Amino acid sequence: MSTFEIEGGISLQGEVIPQGAKNEALQILCAVLLTPEKVIISNIPDIIDINKLISLLKKLGVKIEKLSPNKMSFQADELKLDYLESEDFKEEGKSLRGSIMLVGPLLARFGKGFIPKPGGDKIGRRRLDTHFEGFISLGARFRYNKEEHFYGVEADELIGTYMLLDEASVTGTANILMAAVMATGKTTIYNAACEPYIQQLCKMLISMGAKISGVGSNLLEIEGVRSLNGCEHTILPDMIEIGSWIGLAAMTRSEITIKNVGWDYLGVIPSSFRKLGITLERRGDDIYIPAHKDGYEIQNFIDGSILTVSDAPWPGLTPDLLSVILVVATQARGEILLHQKMFESRLFFVDKLIDMGAKIILCDPHRAVIIGHDFKSQLKATKMSSPDIRAGISLLIAALSAKGTSVIQNIDQIDRGYERIDERLRALGARIERV
Repeated sequence: MSTFEIEGGISLQGEVIPQGAKNEALQILCAVLLTPEKVIISNIPDIIDINKLISLLKKLGVKIEKLSPNKMSFQADELKLDYLESEDFKEEGKSLRGSIMLVGPLLARFGKGFIPKPGGDKIGRRRLDTHFEGFISLGARFRYNKEEHFYGVEADELIGTYMLLDEASVTGTANILMAAVMATGKTTIYNAACEPYIQQLCKMLISMGAKISGVGSNLLEIEGVRSLNGCEHTILPDMIEIGSWIGLAAMTRSEITIKNVGWDYLGVIPSSFRKLGITLERRGDDIYIPAHKDGYEIQNFIDGSILTVSDAPWPGLTPDLLSVILVVATQARGEILLHQKMFESRLFFVDKLIDMGAKIILCDPHRAVIIGHDFKSQLKATKMSSPDIRAGISLLIAALSAKGTSVIQNIDQIDRGYERIDERLRALGARIERV
């Protein structure tokens, strides 16, 4: 298995173009199953999780053609539905959490969908109840093989209905939405997730002929149609990667411009980093981060109390960036309380930062207090392993700022979500090697 060797303490400089959004791509690629016509998708990120899903689609019988490095066409006109119950699918499907979103479009178009219990990041419990309760509300029959951890839903006909989701799950909303677009009658989804990923999926489905209103809100109304046609769709820049580049620039005191970021879809991400004292400028659709030679100071609340940063469903701060904000705070002036509300195991990587010299108090699985060094003491290089995608990029940022040469193992976790990260860092002047 590959590792990264990183010589830290070097300021970087230059421009970087963010990859396509991983979380949007997982939904969009599953949606190609809704039509027998050709679908062309641009700005697909070349990362492990997306490539696994593309491989699954190919084994399912989708005809895939690479048109350019990040642009592909997909045609699901001759699917091999028997593959869904094969041993190969049971093995391949469980290695990718995004594979759960194959079920909605398959159920809508063919009246059945199967999936092994999916894996993904080890960041706590991530239940699937919302997905299957939505399918059952639409009239599907549910079955679960406990021995094989294999889920199935089947329906002779899906019937539109009103449903109030028990949580504003992004993947749950996407899955139910893809099932509902071809249901008979009207479906109302309340407490729907409204992240840009869901908005993009809605726009794609509408361009395919779906009838959806309420896009961008938590109340979606869908009038079912009998069939959908092909379309062309461009995936947004990845907001999580954009936030990672902002954090990396501040932590390494580098001057970096992030190009074509899709500012209108970033929500509170820029203001969240500004609360840490990080300067970032909007230049057209770019973000310019100057070299923070004098460091950056965390703002307190207006009553003088310690700043608390927590995650929340959109338009709140995405939980995927809390790990980055945590590591950036280790070199700030001041203190911060970080509250990870949505996943209970995502902060456990802080022991690696403490080993590097960071001042962090882990209060419980959800909360950590970070006391910044203000660059008066550099983090120390160390050997560590990446536990998940977002912790992995945070440890990489820490290593790039640390004194000495660090080694990060299990970098497949980073490659799952970040495209050619070592090559792109070297283009900015970083000393990083894949071994």
